[in-house]
Amino acid sequence: MSGQRPASADDAAAALRQTGALPLRLGDPRRVGPYAPVALLGSGGMGRVYLARPVDDSPGLVAVKVIRPEYAEDPRFRRRFEREAAVHARLRTPHAPRLCGTGFEDELLWMATEYLPGFDLAEAVKEYGALGTTAVWRLVTELGQALAGLAVEEIVHRDLKPSNVLLSVRGAHVIDFGISKAADASAITGTGNRVGTPAYMSPEHLREGRSDTASDVFSLAGTLVYAATGRAPFGDGTGVDVMHRVAYENPNPEVLGEISAADEELGALLTACLDKEPARRPTPQELVDAARVRPVAATWPDPLGGKVLARQQAYEALHRLPVADMSRLRSGGDPPMSVSARLPQPVPLSAHLPQPAPLPAASDAPPPVKAESAPPAPAPSAEAARSRRKALLVVAAVVTICVVAAVALLLIHQDPPAVAAPKAGATSADGTGPRDASDGSVSPSVGGLSRPDVDGAVAENHDPTAGSTSAKPHVSVSAGDRGDGSSPPGHASSTTPSATAPADTPSAGTGTAPWLSECTYYNGNGRTRLGDSGKRVQQVQCMLTERGYSVGGSGVDGEFGSGTETAVRAFQDERGLDADGVVAHDTWAALRSAE
Repeated sequence: MSGQRPASADDAAAALRQTGALPLRLGDPRRVGPYAPVALLGSGGMGRVYLARPVDDSPGLVAVKVIRPEYAEDPRFRRRFEREAAVHARLRTPHAPRLCGTGFEDELLWMATEYLPGFDLAEAVKEYGALGTTAVWRLVTELGQALAGLAVEEIVHRDLKPSNVLLSVRGAHVIDFGISKAADASAITGTGNRVGTPAYMSPEHLREGRSDTASDVFSLAGTLVYAATGRAPFGDGTGVDVMHRVAYENPNPEVLGEISAADEELGALLTACLDKEPARRPTPQELVDAARVRPVAATWPDPLGGKVLARQQAYEALHRLPVADMSRLRSGGDPPMSVSARLPQPVPLSAHLPQPAPLPAASDAPPPVKAESAPPAPAPSAEAARSRRKALLVVAAVVTICVVAAVALLLIHQDPPAVAAPKAGATSADGTGPRDASDGSVSPSVGGLSRPDVDGAVAENHDPTAGSTSAKPHVSVSAGDRGDGSSPPGHASSTTPSATAPADTPSAGTGTAPWLSECTYYNGNGRTRLGDSGKRVQQVQCMLTERGYSVGGSGVDGEFGSGTETAVRAFQDERGLDADGVVAHDTWAALRSAE
């Protein structure tokens, strides 16, 4: 689209929405290193990822990951972050985003990568269905080339899965190197720990903690099976049952049979890649060679192809737009709101208080004074002055009452901080930090993802209030598959989730309402709104669904979308609350009430 007329403000606002990004919020940085954030790509327990433009107005868009201060100040976490940047800097393949820069300044620890406009494979299949065999063969070719490039640099990805594959007009890309490592480097995790996503881990990695290029091939095969069928070869989830199937059992024959029925050679290739013995799996180059003799799709099938093209066009409309013009789009085209404009404005007291009824005449009132005995009337000027003084006193009293009432209302409706302080404890060997009230994880390598997935490995713990422990091995999983943020440093959580009811609700299984007995993902009151994800959102969606409200077609998925916001507003309106679509303290209390 180069050479076309410059984008107008309306065109630019529409293009920014097309990227899937959200408007910036109050408190988001105006500058990160040499980049100016213009929109929010995603957020989670580790930090946020921003869509950004170079401040010098040079062409291009980047995805900038900014780490939360409590993690950035931890020297062990910074070392792990530096490892990720060092691994990313070694990439020499067109099928992965390039590193644009990293730094630690003004208390901001950040890393910027090339912005790739598109959709991750998990999102694409979920929204538009499984891919045809020609499109899957294209994935074999391009992702095989990506793994071959990693192998040349002796890099092992270790968390290849559908949400870490990005589809753009340029092809397929491997993203998220948060838990990658150099093949000759020492392990970044402690003894007995595993990092990755169980449904797509290799058996040798689960059994022995060993990972190499052959392990990445196994994970790639699981990802390709998902692309072709919409199902993982060993089932979805993060539980011990999935890990056991991956480590010791054969893949689901029904799933592989579906692929073989459509393309026998593709089914045979993926079956070979899923062999339990690493030495018997094809190499990345052998995958590329096998795909060369097969017809591959030049573009992604519609409607996915059209959506990917639209994101590319949005990129082209924005990547040369001056930063000053983009900063005016912070609120979707409106100028940034001032702090005072975001605060509730005082409401006249008369709007809240009932009007007093007229006072009845007193039954023991003295008889009227006779006219002849009445004192002389005061002069008109003195009466007027007295009336003016009374009026001023009344006005002053009313203004004072209004101010006091407004302050009281603000204090009553003020929510507790949404961010929890880090828990004390030793830092875990993999560098993961404390759990935060914001759930999920973020990565700069996500391109056009509206809900980026990355921060590396986090300890598997499905319920933040679970206190049970187990002798089973500690397995770390990516937060993007759970949406619950990372575990506190040194937290040895069980691989078996333990659902615990919120502290302010009756215990489960006592005949209570289903939203009290079944919806036990989160027990806090953190402010939860559009664009958030994780266990807080799951809790809201579950309670709303059990109460009969629809949260949209995707159901209880842990993503706070427009359907969830509409349901929250409807619930708030019915309960007489401020219908702003934000789940704050009062809304949490109403949702958890037994009524």
